[in-house]
Amino acid sequence: MTELVEGRWPLAAPPAPAATTAGGVPSLSVIVAAYQAAEVIGDAVGSALGQTVPPLEVIVCDDGSTDDLAGALAPFGDRVRLLRQANGGEAAAKNAAAAAASGDYVVVLDADDVFEPERLEALGACLAARPDLDLLTTDGWVELGGRRMRRVYHEGFRFEVADQAREILRSNFVFGLAAVRRARMEELGGFDPAIRHTTDWDLWLRMIRSGSRAGCIELPLARYRLQDGSLSSQRAPMLAGRLQTLAKARATQSLTPDELAVLDEAERRLRARLRRQRAVELLAARAPGRRRAALRAALWPGQHPLGRLKLAGAALMPERTARRLATRPRETTGGLYAAPPGAAGGAPTGPAGPPR
Repeated sequence: MTELVEGRWPLAAPPAPAATTAGGVPSLSVIVAAYQAAEVIGDAVGSALGQTVPPLEVIVCDDGSTDDLAGALAPFGDRVRLLRQANGGEAAAKNAAAAAASGDYVVVLDADDVFEPERLEALGACLAARPDLDLLTTDGWVELGGRRMRRVYHEGFRFEVADQAREILRSNFVFGLAAVRRARMEELGGFDPAIRHTTDWDLWLRMIRSGSRAGCIELPLARYRLQDGSLSSQRAPMLAGRLQTLAKARATQSLTPDELAVLDEAERRLRARLRRQRAVELLAARAPGRRRAALRAALWPGQHPLGRLKLAGAALMPERTARRLATRPRETTGGLYAAPPGAAGGAPTGPAGPPR
């Protein structure tokens, strides 16, 4: 279901409860978890402060950085509140920033991403029109090395409106730069520090499966920025983190047979992708066992047919594959807190989407 809010903002969301009436615009606190982000955080914070409707506050939690984050934030003066803590991971940093916030909603901003100027205005207007939503995101642009590649949501990755409690088990369809009702987040214990990757997905899953509704403004109001680089060392840990999130859901959620089937399929696809990624890393490094790893990944249940064919070819010609991988540019998040925003636990991370 999509409705046009104020004649400007196309909002996709489940139908509102019958008794829902529009309310006032809620207050929005922007929170940023930062680690070794001094070179990029200025753009992020500047975009939050330069909104057509300014935030109630901007809170940055420095998660044990050793670079000059304070110096990078100094030009903003007292418009930014800086917290410091020992390195505890993304979830711990986000929780600390959210605990210090006083807005009705906290709006997540990754330290190397950027809000478009009207993003908070749009979020506030849609939350006023739909006060039943605990979670609201927008579409965005994926940028690679400063080049605009595509939208976050596209033909192969969409925001889900129907049966969100089931679909959140299939993939993380909520772009992570989301507005989250602070009281609801606190009620559920916030982000789980034990989830080192895909911590957003874990919280969205717990929220939606315990009754929260999520919405999406179908306009690109943020820029999810990736940097050119070599084969990302984050891919295998991200895939393992998605499996960890699903394992937690299996252990803690009450699932119907249909939902269990969805979760089983999601795990099967992720295990196949993780096998493929580990084989690719061994091939790129010309490491011992690379041919065997590629062949096993090719035969692994759930492997995409094209991926299966490529892996089999890599097992036969490992040196040729290694040379091709060495010259193929791949995206990387540079070690910052910028988890991929969706698809099977994380959205496609490059112009052609994730390996399948």
